[in-house]
Amino acid sequence: MDISKFCITDGSKFELDSIHCDDTLDYTKKDRAKVEEMLHKNTLESAELQDRLYAHNKQSVLMIIQATDAAGKDGTIKNVTSGLNPQGCSVSCFKAPTTEELDHDYLWRINRQLPQRGTIGVFNRSHYEEVLVVKVHNLPIKQQLPENLVKGDIWKRRYRQINDFEKYLAENGVVIIKIFLHLSKDEQKKRILSRIDDPSKNWKFSAGDLDEREHWDEYHKAFEEMIQNTSTKHAPWYVVPADSKWFARTLVSEILLKTLKDIDPQYPQLPEDQQKILLHYREILAAD
Repeated sequence: MDISKFCITDGSKFELDSIHCDDTLDYTKKDRAKVEEMLHKNTLESAELQDRLYAHNKQSVLMIIQATDAAGKDGTIKNVTSGLNPQGCSVSCFKAPTTEELDHDYLWRINRQLPQRGTIGVFNRSHYEEVLVVKVHNLPIKQQLPENLVKGDIWKRRYRQINDFEKYLAENGVVIIKIFLHLSKDEQKKRILSRIDDPSKNWKFSAGDLDEREHWDEYHKAFEEMIQNTSTKHAPWYVVPADSKWFARTLVSEILLKTLKDIDPQYPQLPEDQQKILLHYREILAAD
């Protein structure tokens, strides 16, 4: 699967509508079983590379997932990470900040959840909420910030801060994958209705989803500006068409697999003297 079409390393001229939410490349609904089998194979191969990443213990992978409500963040994470070793994989969900978190800079809670070397960390929402929901609802005026820091182009400053933060992470061995699940307004409507109509999905419904849907155009602009201002070579955005769950999940698994292959972690090799010691122990066990 060619993922290059969806990778944005320079967002200066990017337009969100240039990628269609229902794009499935050359695959059709008839290919769904084949694509889902590809997802299964990708998770198995990623698990093998994860094992090497853990043993190598020099780099980590941070996958950030951003999307509108009902775009499939939870399902994507569940399916893409299902074959990974839980010991070397963590998932962090960032909801509305707590009182304690609001009394710190907005990256404070992010830093605390960064994956340690040798592991894969997945962020369900992230520091990008600070240029999405915070931007759409103009929340900085309600935060504990000095007045002079709220004035002027606060969003331009935050894009710069985020780029600096991610460059710092990349220069310290954190490989960043940023996923935007690109869902259409019509498909979101269908999924929210299914949460109301299907008793097994009632628990997923939130009236807040309808409130946020009223700001659809503002969020569309905020997502577009986010990608335009924070797409870099060391931390590109992948705009993943999300109207077809089976395609979106497989595409994300392809992105993770390619990232791990590019890292190409290797099992550590013991020095010659330690290898001789191992052979000695093997002889002892063999003779037992």
